[in-house]
Amino acid sequence: MLTLGLTGGIGSGKSTVSRRLSELGATVVDADLIAREIVEPGQPALAELDAAFPGVLNPDGTLHRAELARQAFSSPELTEKLNSITHPRIKELTRERFAQAREAGVEVLVYDMPLLIENGEYTAMDHVVVVDAEDDLRVSRLVEYRGLDEDDARRRIQAQIDRESRLAAADTVLDNNGTQEQLLEQVDELWRTVCASQR
Repeated sequence: MLTLGLTGGIGSGKSTVSRRLSELGATVVDADLIAREIVEPGQPALAELDAAFPGVLNPDGTLHRAELARQAFSSPELTEKLNSITHPRIKELTRERFAQAREAGVEVLVYDMPLLIENGEYTAMDHVVVVDAEDDLRVSRLVEYRGLDEDDARRRIQAQIDRESRLAAADTVLDNNGTQEQLLEQVDELWRTVCASQR
């Protein structure tokens, strides 16, 4: 099984790449979806987040994601607190998903993980793909498509590892400073070259 580590800063276009790889036949393990699973009502991580970040629960007991993000990204210490609660659980569930994929005979597994480089998990991947875009372009995308204000968008970008470190860990860099069509052409080329040996 070929493991493809997929990462990129917030607003880089990583989700577009992940969707395309899935369309082409890869199995995708999405760390963001796993992160949502571990904070569903009744999960231990949700209670820990409620204790660490007051006011992050909605009246129905679900997580108020926008409020958690507002608090957690307001300082490096609070970002680290969030990560210390969620990351161990994300890793555990991810290991389970990888094992299930191996048992099912999956040929190409994409691990879609925003913090792949920061966590050092990229070293366990067969091939690391970084989706890259200039910071100002990422900010404008976050404002336009996700409804963030510019300051919040910049804070979220600054809370992640710098571009240079991310690029240094890449086996393949997909440049997303152009159009979506140009990005998808690069993904298709990646599939033809890197993933071809597994099909």
